Amino acid sequence: MERNFQTAEELAAALRAGDVTSVELTDEAIARIERDDRTINAICVPDFDRARAAALGADQARARGEDRPLLGIPVTVKESYNIAGLPTTWGIPHHRDYLPAEDAVQVSRLRSAGAVVLGKTNVPLGLQDVQSFNEIYGTTNNPWDRGRTAGGSSGGSAAALASGFGALSIGSDIAGSLRTPAHFCGVYAHKPTLGLAASRGMVPPQAPAFPAEPDLAVVGPMARTARDLTLLLDVMAGPDPLTLGVAHDLALPSARHERLCDFRVLVLDEHPLIPTGAAVRAGVDRVAEALVDGGARVERHSPLLPDLTEAAMLYTQLHFSGAVARYPVDAYEQLRARAAGLSADDRSLDAARLRGMVFSHRDWIEANSGRELHRHGWRQLFAEFDAVVCPITPTPAFPHDHNPDLLERRIDIDGVGYPYLDQLVWAGVATMPGLPATAVPAGRSPEGLPVGVQLIGPMFEDRTPLRLAELLEERIGGFQVPK
Repeated sequence: MERNFQTAEELAAALRAGDVTSVELTDEAIARIERDDRTINAICVPDFDRARAAALGADQARARGEDRPLLGIPVTVKESYNIAGLPTTWGIPHHRDYLPAEDAVQVSRLRSAGAVVLGKTNVPLGLQDVQSFNEIYGTTNNPWDRGRTAGGSSGGSAAALASGFGALSIGSDIAGSLRTPAHFCGVYAHKPTLGLAASRGMVPPQAPAFPAEPDLAVVGPMARTARDLTLLLDVMAGPDPLTLGVAHDLALPSARHERLCDFRVLVLDEHPLIPTGAAVRAGVDRVAEALVDGGARVERHSPLLPDLTEAAMLYTQLHFSGAVARYPVDAYEQLRARAAGLSADDRSLDAARLRGMVFSHRDWIEANSGRELHRHGWRQLFAEFDAVVCPITPTPAFPHDHNPDLLERRIDIDGVGYPYLDQLVWAGVATMPGLPATAVPAGRSPEGLPVGVQLIGPMFEDRTPLRLAELLEERIGGFQVPK
């Protein structure tokens, strides 16, 4: 395989053996970006001069006998992370010139591990879309089909990985923002357990970089193999030293099993609130068949599964209550007036979104209590199962849709249109209770587009879905270079 598509693990071995230098790897990655990114537009803020200097420093460190987990490996970083001296805009035009003074904690961890940061990857406006386009940096295209989205909000990172622009990337996820781009671009991503990886400095432009714990959002790794996800998660995991006053160190439990035949897996392919497209259903079935062939115990139904409709409503309310919390007062009052006009018996997701946007604190406490009941339900389910396999979104990557009103957009599922934002319900299955979820490639659609599924695991047992991802990769294959 061309070196730009080798895994971080392979590159680390080659660097340790002296078969290649970090300067060579970095120059090759930069050359590929300069050649191919004109049509992909994944790298919105290149940082090539500092990358070359870091690569030289990595080679010098290795010559002195040093070794670190990512020493000399080229990586990219989602635009939403603060990097000292580079713009952090979140795609918001009036922040286009904002330059933070210090690195986000995860950027510091990348550098401490020896990684070479090539630059920043593109995002949607305010990180609030399943696509990655904005007025400052333009549109990121899917490497498999330039007329389709790479996903969002970590779409630039997924497109970069699929294009061979660095071996690893870091992103974030509240509504599938790691998992959906991975699914659309045919790469791997891991949404860690809520609170596992410190997120300080992954904040909106101008916002203070405090060690605050987000309510639903996480930061996490993206890669081209499952083993590389684990390598990067081990760099990212651990609490913020500002909260504990100690170095980041967190011993995660080992995977529950090492062999596929020992896993107990619940497979889901139907959601009560939105259909699953045929291509995604086929991907779920392919994974289920591989599990059965490998001797795993596979079930398609369980009375222990928390109610998916109720879960989607809670997720929608919690997510959108936070998403509009800093809206201007006049915009908020308009939302309140619209919510007051809803029929009491309107149980649609659109109504849940609107009600969530104007939640009182009392409303939020009630929803949070519902979340705790669901968390308890998941604990009971994971006493009987080790992982849950389910879709990430109902379809493969869809054509670019830049209608500024997300409520007017539709998602086409096998020829029928559905509300655009309803596709988030599958991401919310893991997000609402804070569970870890690994996005893995599961084949291709009839049109040749990548299809992924997510492997949801027990809270703080991230190594269990990650190990299952490795075992599935051995059986059904993983990342393929876009043709």
